[in-house]
Amino acid sequence: MGYFNVTIMQKGKKREELIKADSKMAAIKIAKQKFPSTIVMRAVETSAPLEETLSELFSGLKKTFKSKIPINDKISTIRQIAVMTDAGIAINDTLEDVADNTDNKQLKEIYKKINSDINAGNSMSDAMKPYTEEFGHVALAMTNLGERTGNLSESYHKLADILENIRDNTAKFKKAIRSPLITLAAMGIAFTILIMVVVPKFKDIFSKFKTELPLPTQILLKLEWAFSHYGLLILTILFAIIFGIKYAYRHNKDFKYQMDKLLIHPKFYLINKAIFLSTMHKYNLVFGELVKSGIPVSEALETAVGMVDNEAIKEQLLTVNANIGRGMNLAEAFQITGLYENMLLQMIKAGEAGGQLDAMLDKVTQYYDMEFQDLIDNLSAYIEPILLFFIAGLVLLMALGIFMPMWDLGKAVKNG
Repeated sequence: MGYFNVTIMQKGKKREELIKADSKMAAIKIAKQKFPSTIVMRAVETSAPLEETLSELFSGLKKTFKSKIPINDKISTIRQIAVMTDAGIAINDTLEDVADNTDNKQLKEIYKKINSDINAGNSMSDAMKPYTEEFGHVALAMTNLGERTGNLSESYHKLADILENIRDNTAKFKKAIRSPLITLAAMGIAFTILIMVVVPKFKDIFSKFKTELPLPTQILLKLEWAFSHYGLLILTILFAIIFGIKYAYRHNKDFKYQMDKLLIHPKFYLINKAIFLSTMHKYNLVFGELVKSGIPVSEALETAVGMVDNEAIKEQLLTVNANIGRGMNLAEAFQITGLYENMLLQMIKAGEAGGQLDAMLDKVTQYYDMEFQDLIDNLSAYIEPILLFFIAGLVLLMALGIFMPMWDLGKAVKNG
């Protein structure tokens, strides 16, 4: 959406109106509808008014700091709905009971609103649409399926299984990287303390040297000076950069796309592989489960791609549905993305030809899961050399920075 200054003429007088629209033509069309007795002369794109910019900024900040609904809470309530509807309890009573029993305030409010919309005559899938961001596209698709087949209970049991699988993989990845991150943080803190405590004790000795100090010593002294004089400023700037990147990643599509593209670049050792495997596992898991549940392939593809967080991978997967619409089979459409290995493409092709696509998609999902689990299980072995190199570098800098001038001094005394 953009803003346009639309020049209109009414009773021989020109004036400008600010119109918010998708394009220049849309702005002109809106102006004609809004001011029917005027002549629309032109529309020029302009920047958003200050109050609108501030409103969007505060709205973005609110979203940034808004806590996400824990996935365990979502799974718990979805399981409850599945069990209660399976027992024959009406959906209105089920949602009311789930809303009363959940401890999560956001979920409590959401389920009450969904129940209210259903009582007003809306279907459950329509009532859930405003909360797609909270529940995800797959929840909406499974709700649609449950309504279509008349078996909401089975659909919600499968939905809970899908979310549990995604949760377990996410938790395993976080647990695997937690130890290296703690080690790095500890090393960073230890190095900073050494700079602030040890280096000042040698500072006066180094200042008496009439020769030029070695490079490692100069680096240590400059770091000590920077931390002593601008420590808080450096820390503030660091937090501001992290927050700025996080905010831009969430609210700027171009920035998010470039970051996502960078993260899956081959130069990003381990990170690219972890993101690729986890994304492809989640995509194929959701797609396979939807196909198995009886959802048409095109609809299943659209829902599955909505679960993909990485915009660079998503861009490639979005072409699949379009190519199927042009007459390609699924294997050919997947091949064009360049994301699938030849072995997997052959499996999908065989599944299509033999009418066992859901079974083959299960095998593809298992393959990505196996590769992802292998990466996570061996993550420590992959990261250890990097950590050792980093730690050795910091220790070497500290040692050389302190002892090299001493060696030079000792040599000077001996020669003298």
